[in-house]
Amino acid sequence: MKIKHIFTCLAIFFVSAALFARNAVFSNSDYSIALAYTDTTFPGDAVFVHMTLTATNKKIASENSSATLTLFNQESKQVDKASFYVLSSSKAKSSVDMLCGVAVTLWQKSGSYTAKVVYTPFGLEPMEFSLPVSVLDKTFVSETIELDATNTGIRTDASPKRAEQTQKLSKVLMDFDKTAVFQVRKFSLPTPETRRTAFFGDRRVFKYSNGKTDTSTHIGIDFGVPTGSTITACASGKVVMAEERIVTGWTVVIEHLPGLFSLYYHMNALSVQAGQNVKAGETIGQSGSTGVATGPHLHWQMSLNGQAVNPDFFTNDFAFIEE
Repeated sequence: MKIKHIFTCLAIFFVSAALFARNAVFSNSDYSIALAYTDTTFPGDAVFVHMTLTATNKKIASENSSATLTLFNQESKQVDKASFYVLSSSKAKSSVDMLCGVAVTLWQKSGSYTAKVVYTPFGLEPMEFSLPVSVLDKTFVSETIELDATNTGIRTDASPKRAEQTQKLSKVLMDFDKTAVFQVRKFSLPTPETRRTAFFGDRRVFKYSNGKTDTSTHIGIDFGVPTGSTITACASGKVVMAEERIVTGWTVVIEHLPGLFSLYYHMNALSVQAGQNVKAGETIGQSGSTGVATGPHLHWQMSLNGQAVNPDFFTNDFAFIEE
């Protein structure tokens, strides 16, 4: 079935909202759309679209609605794609509130991007519209880190066990549960400690004790906290991993939204187990220096659709629901 582009037949009006966000409205004889979305962002951040469909024609109100969000860069290449998930709906299905987020991967260039929404409203024929997104320049820190023999050995570990752990974590982060909607309000920091010893997107050169070097990108935020400091869940969710790993030490992974996870590395002790639901601010463990670590700290990371995203992005009203 051919998908119709909403702009070819009906108008959609934009009104500026808060910084880096924009609102849009649309209506016809069958339904209306109200949405808010991220219109300005940075490499490593995300684009979220919060969309409410309301049926004005009672004859179509009993049918389900669905939608997808695809982000294209300035070269019209797909950056990320995900399906909307339902936040709430009326009993008569006359209104459905939906949310979706896509990652702006770390290596994207600045420029004009396009977020395309393809949606099927209340069982009617598929429609689509595009939203303009601006990706701004961002400068990332570069650093050189010298590792002792112990950390060199851990980081260069090529054992089957480490490969299995890597595959397991990747599978966890790609297991999207469309019903896993735990928290859409802005997240909190996992520690009251404000001293950051490393930042998201840092470009790193590791100097090994054997004289060799390796490069990588730091995909989380490191907080310099003493061993034994309390670490808390940044938002409500379900613990999907709580175990010791070779590189990341004692590790916790929490699912907050479909495709959105928080990760906590290098802890000294855990207070939760896989399968357990936690509330925002609940203790999940204590900080430490397990795994590859040059000192006690917490590595806090976020993953969206299998891509590393800036944790600070989620400490703002990323879903556009705050009053």
